[in-house]
Amino acid sequence: MGYFRKITGEHLYLSPFDAEDTEIQFKWAKWMNDRDVSDTFDGHKNHTSLSNVKISLQELTGYRYFIVLSEDDTLIGQISLHNVDHLHRNAFLGIMIGEVEYHGKGYGTEAAQLVLDYGFNTLNLNNIALSVHEDNHAGIACYKKLGFKEYGRRREAFFKNGKFYDVIYMDILAREFNKYSVKE
Repeated sequence: MGYFRKITGEHLYLSPFDAEDTEIQFKWAKWMNDRDVSDTFDGHKNHTSLSNVKISLQELTGYRYFIVLSEDDTLIGQISLHNVDHLHRNAFLGIMIGEVEYHGKGYGTEAAQLVLDYGFNTLNLNNIALSVHEDNHAGIACYKKLGFKEYGRRREAFFKNGKFYDVIYMDILAREFNKYSVKE
C-alpha cells in the first residue's frame, strides 16, 4: 500500500484514509485487539474481527487520516476530525497511535498539531473538542501541551478493570491555537 502525503510535518505525514485496503484492515484489527492501545478509548470491550473491521472502516465519516512516519513510510496510527459541523464551525478530534513501540515519542502531539492546523486554517473551524479518560495521563498531557482546556467532566462514566473513571471533555478555539507553540 502506498500512502499520500496530504499533510506533512517534521517527522510524519497524514495520508487520506482508505477503508478498502486489506493491509489497513489487518492493522486496524491488530490495534483494536491490543489492550494497551484499545484501553485508552473503550475499544477493549469489543470483539474485533477482520470482517467487522471492514464494515466499521467503511462507516467512518469526517476527515480521517493515517499517521505515517516520513523516514520509512511506517503506518503507526490514525487521526480524525469527525462530527464536523461547518455551520457552527466545530468538530471532534480522535487519535490513536496503534503501534505501541511508538507511544511516548511525540508522534501523537505532532499529528494532532497538524490536524488542528488543518481544521482551523483550511476548514475554517473555530472549536475542536475531544474526550479522554482520566487514566490516560499521556493523552491528557499531550492535549494540554497543544492548548486544550478542560470544559467538563462526566463522573465515573467509564468502567475498566473493575474500576470507574471520569471522562474528561476538552476543547481548543482557533484563536488559542498556535501551530508553532509546541516544543519537543
